[in-house]
Amino acid sequence: MKTKTLLRILLVALALVFLSSASVMAAAYPEKPITLIIPLGAGGSHDLNARIFSSVIPTYLEQPMVIKLMPGAGGQTGTAAAIKARPDGYTLIFSHNFIDQLQPVVEKLPYDTTQALTTVWRLNYGPPCFYGPSDRPWKTLQEMLDYGKKNPGKLKFATTGQWGAGFTPGAFVLTRAGVDANYIPYQGGGPALQAVLAGDADFTVGFPAQGLPHMKTGKLRFYTIGAEKRLKEAPDIPTLPELGYPVDSLLMSRIVLTPRGTPQDRIDILREAFRKLYKDKTFLNLMDSIGENVEYMDGPDYEKVRARQKEEYTALVKAITGK
Repeated sequence: MKTKTLLRILLVALALVFLSSASVMAAAYPEKPITLIIPLGAGGSHDLNARIFSSVIPTYLEQPMVIKLMPGAGGQTGTAAAIKARPDGYTLIFSHNFIDQLQPVVEKLPYDTTQALTTVWRLNYGPPCFYGPSDRPWKTLQEMLDYGKKNPGKLKFATTGQWGAGFTPGAFVLTRAGVDANYIPYQGGGPALQAVLAGDADFTVGFPAQGLPHMKTGKLRFYTIGAEKRLKEAPDIPTLPELGYPVDSLLMSRIVLTPRGTPQDRIDILREAFRKLYKDKTFLNLMDSIGENVEYMDGPDYEKVRARQKEEYTALVKAITGK
């Protein structure tokens, strides 16, 4: 009898040790640096935003977040790499809605992002800004479009790749205005901006974090902001709605995603770390310094947005292509 009792006590003790060990193992995540894939080139708004939050979030994760730039094929190279990564919470991708949800509408892809990736967090949204070299003769968006209409194929538009966050708003405005422009693709907003600064293109569509510093030095001229309200840093620049262009489907949501199948407890840890960022003064001040908003959306809420985006983008593509 005593032997059986001791055996039971021993089994209970072992079970408690096992449960305790499992709890410690679960709580240990992350135990090593987390890789953050950016499927775009250096110097773009994603790169700038990522360098800010990845410098602060280790305070709450107790591990570094390492940026890995993987531009190519309009974001598909980095997206494919993220989808193939182990779903263990150590590989994330910092993407946006045009790569995530618009591309599948216009291209046959070897993956379905809705099925392969799940949202951890929407960091913020980016209002598309139309800007170009300050030495061009036109001073407003309409003057630039008038030049394009009078000179078919001569207006050079530096894009971020077909159906990217810089391509789509520009293509929508050009199509609606009846302008036949010369589309020049680059691997992301950074290279497209550099082309404009070098005078190799007449305009591009980027975001505040990229363009504002160059506007302040006089190198860039802003023509319009794709938002409902004017930027406080550029109060004299009109918005697209003011100029007669709708903006809803043109906004870029910056999203952090993880391969589907990542354990929910790890996703929860990541979401909690992002949630704490928005109370962190260092993070908020840094975001303000580059002119970016901090209007976040939690993962489950953004998943609902993803579920309805295909219909919205189908309409947007039809407006641009006529098909």
